[in-house]
Amino acid sequence: MSLAYLLRRLGAVLIVLCVVSVTVFAITAVLPGNAALMILGENASAENLAAMERQLGLDRPVVVQYFDWISGVVQGDFGTSLRLQLPVSQVVGEAFWNSMSLAVIALVAVTLIAIPMGTFAALKRGSIWDLFIGLFSYVGTALPEFVTATLLLVFFAAPSRQYLPAGGFVAPGEDLSGFFVHAILPATTLGLILMAHISRQVRSELADVLSSDFVRAARLKGIPEGRVIRRHALPNSLTPAIAVISLDIGYLLGGIIVVEEIFAWPGLGRLLIYALQNRDLPVIQAVTLLLAVVYALSNLVADIVIAKLDPRVRYA
Repeated sequence: MSLAYLLRRLGAVLIVLCVVSVTVFAITAVLPGNAALMILGENASAENLAAMERQLGLDRPVVVQYFDWISGVVQGDFGTSLRLQLPVSQVVGEAFWNSMSLAVIALVAVTLIAIPMGTFAALKRGSIWDLFIGLFSYVGTALPEFVTATLLLVFFAAPSRQYLPAGGFVAPGEDLSGFFVHAILPATTLGLILMAHISRQVRSELADVLSSDFVRAARLKGIPEGRVIRRHALPNSLTPAIAVISLDIGYLLGGIIVVEEIFAWPGLGRLLIYALQNRDLPVIQAVTLLLAVVYALSNLVADIVIAKLDPRVRYA
């Protein structure tokens, strides 16, 4: 991979983020309601509302408001939460690490389970195990997050058999084991659909690779079957799976909003819902822009990993 390609991709990421920032600011500017009214209440006088709008800078042209906001963002200043009266960077930063911890647990579990599952299904093509894994993939893909979450709560967190907590959050610094216990159900909810996608993709690609000419040639040379799979077949079949993982980051970011609300997990998704309900514009803008950054960078990292795994891929 050349340095020129990497610089072009980074430039493309910056362009995407600029477009996202303009779009997010424009959408939040036309949202119904009034931020000053949300702060002062419905009984506020017109004079007080006008004074609050001047204090918040809402009486200035939208273009001026945008450039003031984006210049602060570039310097790491996202403003102050209108509702919580705290720096947005502090509020969003805490929620971001909570969401990241949940997403990382889900992705690690998915990677450790889905790739071996898809590999096993490809090696056992036509068997009952292949049928079972294929059925799991179809069912897992079809179930939305709120249905999966409800089923998990019924089976593992019902009052009659409360094996796991139904919701809540424990900071890792306070009780690490309690943190993981509370993360099991939300991480499982996020991971099931990803696991279904990835295992199905690995199974399909590995089955095709095992029938390819270079795998036949490796077997004819007398290379042990295990080495043929590990060194030749599996690396070539993981490239589409990594692409699927990078695309599923978008699902993960969207699904985490639903999952965090169901399980009362204090992450970005729950914070975004709170900000929308209270029309806390700086928080809405910061969370949305941060999610866009994560998605754009995850796709860039996926391209780099694919180039390293597959020698046939060369980015000029």
